Amino acid sequence: MKRPSTHLHQPGAIDIDQAMTPMIDVVFLLLVFFVWTASFQVIEQILPSELSAQMGNQQSALTPPPIKDFDDIVITVSYDGQQPAWTLNKQPIARIAEIERRLTAIASVNAAAPVILHPRPNVPLEFVIQSYDAAKLSGFTKVAFAVNPQ
Repeated sequence: MKRPSTHLHQPGAIDIDQAMTPMIDVVFLLLVFFVWTASFQVIEQILPSELSAQMGNQQSALTPPPIKDFDDIVITVSYDGQQPAWTLNKQPIARIAEIERRLTAIASVNAAAPVILHPRPNVPLEFVIQSYDAAKLSGFTKVAFAVNPQ
């Protein structure tokens, strides 16, 4: 036999579980509403872009195309099993100090020119890092690694 609840017989008594349920439902509905209406997109005017005022791919007759000062500076590092060998734009160089000296001379003219390191597959990592450090210490800001297509 069931026992009658003591809350039902007391006048003015409110069941707390029944009173909180509608309030929790309303809070969750408000939360869902605000999440759905919120905009999580980045405003486009803040992002840096270099779009021209004209439509299409045509160059403006008033603005000449930018002049490229230097070609890419390519440093190739190879290893014959005993010692490394470097080439700077297809000119063989025996020591890393000479590479750094030449890169410093080029960086004094244009430090924004891109430097591309192209290590051969069998080169130990220390010589690749030496070449990277030489380019960075010379003042170049754009140093990248070449990728072999496979």
